[in-house]
Amino acid sequence: EVQLEESGGGLVQPGGSLRLSCTVAGIRFDDHAIGWFRQAPEKEREDISCISQDWDKTFYADSVKDRFTISTDNAKNTVYLQMNNLKPEDTAVYYCAADYFCTDWGLTGALDARGQGTLVTISS
Repeated sequence: EVQLEESGGGLVQPGGSLRLSCTVAGIRFDDHAIGWFRQAPEKEREDISCISQDWDKTFYADSVKDRFTISTDNAKNTVYLQMNNLKPEDTAVYYCAADYFCTDWGLTGALDARGQGTLVTISS
């Protein structure tokens, strides 16, 4: 059974930073792409970042490029999303997901494995 658990969400002022963590269990960490998507109230899911299973390919949505960075700690089976210069429009529930591939537009969604989400609120 695939298990993904996010942590690190919270309330931050505009311009601030947060680091989200995603711990992965139940699958071979190096056999799967891992990524993040977010969903704000009354908005569609937005794939924002992913990293390929061999860790040499990353994807970032235009909305987060140059502000967010995805990274891995393979010894801990953990993926991080460092978020800098946060904006009110970044407010959403952030989900970690596992998949077969990280493509040029994000995860494919074919594996349908994700965590419960962590809430990020950007407000002054």
